[in-house]
Amino acid sequence: MEFMFVAVPACIAAVAIAMAVKVIRRSLELRRAWSSGLTAEARCLRTFTTTSRHGDNGRTMTTLHHVYEFTPSAGHPVRFEETNGPATTIEGDFVTVHYASDRPEKATAQAPSGLKDTVSTVGQLCFLGLMLAFCVYFAVSANDLFGSDLP
Repeated sequence: MEFMFVAVPACIAAVAIAMAVKVIRRSLELRRAWSSGLTAEARCLRTFTTTSRHGDNGRTMTTLHHVYEFTPSAGHPVRFEETNGPATTIEGDFVTVHYASDRPEKATAQAPSGLKDTVSTVGQLCFLGLMLAFCVYFAVSANDLFGSDLP
């Protein structure tokens, strides 16, 4: 039974680390696309929403998705999907996308916002770091409380 007091925080910590990697990866993708200086006109092919239910309280979260297509300087059309874009962009609209020449499929229709992205990334990483620290603290405390046969 004492094992659960270490196993559960370890699983939560693993999820927090995976989420931190995802946050950092997306931030780097955005920065690379913005800093490349390459832009193209893209057409919004489709918009759709997904909903997910969180917890027993019935709270639902809706995520807006946009599917864009553009032709980079390489010449072949590229499609990509982006979440949480502006709700005012509808099917058929043309938008400016930023992309890196070596990874056009990682393009973004978000306008460059270095400070906003940095603050958002740092805030998310701080939260995940606190979650990780709490998991470590909880596991160490439980280990001290129940004793350990580990060397």
